[in-house]
Amino acid sequence: MTDRVKYLVTGACAGAANGFFGSGGGLFLVPLFTGWLGMQQKTAFATSVAVIFPLSAVSAAIYFWKGDISLSYAMPYLLGGVVGGVISGLLFSKISVPLLRKAFALLLLWGGVRAVLLL
Repeated sequence: MTDRVKYLVTGACAGAANGFFGSGGGLFLVPLFTGWLGMQQKTAFATSVAVIFPLSAVSAAIYFWKGDISLSYAMPYLLGGVVGGVISGLLFSKISVPLLRKAFALLLLWGGVRAVLLL
């Protein structure tokens, strides 16, 4: 399979996850970037953020256009998200890859357990 096809498949998975689950593209991107495309772990995490941002903007625009977003509910989270994003972006280079992998695995596990138990 060519790299171009891998890029398209990886992007399609991220876009679908983002559209269905809201910014869940990283769940596909990080493992596919590292395992399928051979990226280094930290590069995969950072690239995932760069890809998710425009995907999230597109999904948010569609949800807004359809009337599914309340800006009054979203605003406090946006402000907190900016603060968290700046802090984590500044700390990112100081965190070891094993710690990032463990944190990512715990996030996946927590999300999976919540999804199963809340159904």
